[in-house]
Amino acid sequence: MITNEKILTLADTVEKELKPIYEKVEEICSFNSQKVIEAFWANNLNESAFLSTSGYGYNDVGRETIEKIYAHIFKTEDALVRCQMVSGSHALSTCLFALLRPNDTLLSITGLPYDTLHEVIGIKENASSLKSFQIHYDQIDLVEDNFDYPKIEEYLKTHKVKVIEIQRSKGYSTRKSITIEKLEKVIKFIKEIDKDVIIMVDNCYCEFVSKVEPSEVGADIVVGSLIKNLGGGIAPNGAYIVGKKELIELCGERLTLPGEGKDVGPTLGINKSILQGLFFAPSVVASSLKTAIFTSLMMEKLGFMVEPKYDEERADIVENIIFHDKEDLIFYCQGIQSGSPVDSAFLPIPGDMPGYEDQIIMASGSFTQGSSIELSCDGPLREPFIAYQQGALTYEYGKIGVLKAIDYLMKNRHFKI
Repeated sequence: MITNEKILTLADTVEKELKPIYEKVEEICSFNSQKVIEAFWANNLNESAFLSTSGYGYNDVGRETIEKIYAHIFKTEDALVRCQMVSGSHALSTCLFALLRPNDTLLSITGLPYDTLHEVIGIKENASSLKSFQIHYDQIDLVEDNFDYPKIEEYLKTHKVKVIEIQRSKGYSTRKSITIEKLEKVIKFIKEIDKDVIIMVDNCYCEFVSKVEPSEVGADIVVGSLIKNLGGGIAPNGAYIVGKKELIELCGERLTLPGEGKDVGPTLGINKSILQGLFFAPSVVASSLKTAIFTSLMMEKLGFMVEPKYDEERADIVENIIFHDKEDLIFYCQGIQSGSPVDSAFLPIPGDMPGYEDQIIMASGSFTQGSSIELSCDGPLREPFIAYQQGALTYEYGKIGVLKAIDYLMKNRHFKI
């Protein structure tokens, strides 16, 4: 229980200040809720979709309905939504290996991709990487949180690029996440230079944050995780890939096998959870956004650097708290853990994690392992010691968790308001 009256008083002041911003979040939630329910109506969702298949998964009506619903929401030709994809990174890897062939070139125009893709691409040596299949990789860094248009133009006019990868969320970097407006502008720019290049967007953490998805502004293929935004905290695992039909067919054959592709893949009883999670997703994303906005203004008033600011346009559900101090980062994450519904008595400590070069401190007292649509907070132990906070199934629980983390941090680091 939080007994520090100064923290509680500050929280009340912050909430009153944030009411107009919360109203904007709720308006987006209403829009996206309409989008989801209309997709359910248009594809005649009925109880038979909840049935389970095993073995090969032939003729799984529920799986096919789910993929039609996802294609409807994203306004794409086709979709691949499967529990066999264990994470967003797995879906991204599936997509890259499906689309690229030896001597093809993959270009990232948002700088270095997320840590878990380094061994997939071959940035970090791995005998199973794209690099080991003679697939070339290059990157163009962002400039002042925007695309480097001159370098992109020069590169595309002097190199044949098969796939351009755009990672919308910041990952463990210090840059800003990519808004739909910036994405739409750069996609139009690229297609005017090379209409055949495949633009792949990593949409993790970004779904339903705005009214428009990347596929609606020209992205050829879009990838994300179901233990993030679209799973609504209910889907126990899985990921999605949406886009042009011929590209989704390639991804299906990479995930299963050539000749069978999307026609196989048992759902093992997960269909209802995927659909129910999607049904709740707009509301859960709104709760995550309100929690992030609340965190931003609270921590700013306490003297910490934050990104984005509480009143900035948001592209994802992630809030950065820049501590510039290792102990502050650790204590804040430990405080988030103590405010979680599961494993609240556990004390997270920094440690090595597969796919990451630095030690990571990770707080996640979630019902689903690794679910970052549930309130969680993590960060690498490297300068400038940033806590990357995301999620909250409800705003009320999110606020409680954040206040618990602030209280814990202040008690251990002897801060005063």
